[in-house]
Parts: sequence; C-alpha cells; structure tokens
Amino acid sequence: MKAARIGILTVSDRASRGAYEDRGGPAAEVWLRATVTSPVEIRREIIADGCDNVGRALIGLCDGWHADLVLVTGGTGPAPRDRTPEGVSGVIDFDMPGFGEAMRAASMAEVPTAILSRQSAGVRGQSLIVTLPGKPAAIATCLNAVFAAVPYCLDLIGAARIETDPARCRAFRPPGE
Repeated sequence: MKAARIGILTVSDRASRGAYEDRGGPAAEVWLRATVTSPVEIRREIIADGCDNVGRALIGLCDGWHADLVLVTGGTGPAPRDRTPEGVSGVIDFDMPGFGEAMRAASMAEVPTAILSRQSAGVRGQSLIVTLPGKPAAIATCLNAVFAAVPYCLDLIGAARIETDPARCRAFRPPGE
C-alpha cells in the first residue's frame, strides 16, 4: 500500500516568528499517528496568518507535494488576522460544508465560544483540506467529530487509501468498498 501524504499546516503569526511554540501542528500529528494504521508520510509547516500565505502554502502542499489530506490549524476565528477560511476558499475546487457543521456541533458541546469558529473543508484536485482550531484539545474534538468520513472521502476523490484503528475511529465505507 502506498503511503498517504498528509500535510499539517499551522497558521500563526507568533509561531512562524518563533515567539510562540506551535502546539497545534504537533497535536494534530500525534492524533493522526495514534489513529491512522496504514503507512503515512507527514509534513508539517508553519506560516504566518493571512489569506495569501494560506493559499500559497496549500497550493504547494496539494499541487507540489501531492498531499492526499491537509489539516490546517489556526486562523479560523474572528480576529482581524484570522483569514484561513478565505485562503482555503480561494484555492479549493469545491467546499464540503458538512465538516464545519460537524466540528462546530461537537465543539459546542464543550465550549459556548465554538460558535465563533469558522472551520471548513474543501477539495483541491485529489487533496482534501480540513481546517481546525489551533488549540490541541479542540483539534482532537474536531478530528474525533469528522475523521470517520475522511478515508471514504479520500477514496472518492482519488487520493491514497488510509485505514484507521477502529478502537480510536471507526472509518465508514459503504459495504463492498
């Protein structure tokens, strides 16, 4: 089985300058490595906030590195520099609104401020892009809420196949898939 390529993009002015330790990217990688059982190659990058930065980085990961899945942490709130959703929307072929709906619903069960979140997902070519909050606990909540659908989505868009540990996340595929 070919190793799936998973990009983890941290969007943070402070972390990109080295003024703040990136905790979101490592948390996403730990979650993935505990959940995905098939071979994966993970690449982590840290960039400054901003619509154009996000768009350029995603094009590099999707078109240049040929990522099957990209998890983007940070920049999804309402602060002036939080422009991750706009950067994503500028480079995707189409959006997958159910991801954002499910992540916000799961997060709302934990914190009332989850309503401020602008998580989303979309497809660029054969890459699924999912945006996540920057806090490690919130990343786990969101991935737990949506990841069961990710392997089949990757199948449908022609990306690499991934398998999960059913004790952590029971991936759904229709019978016979």
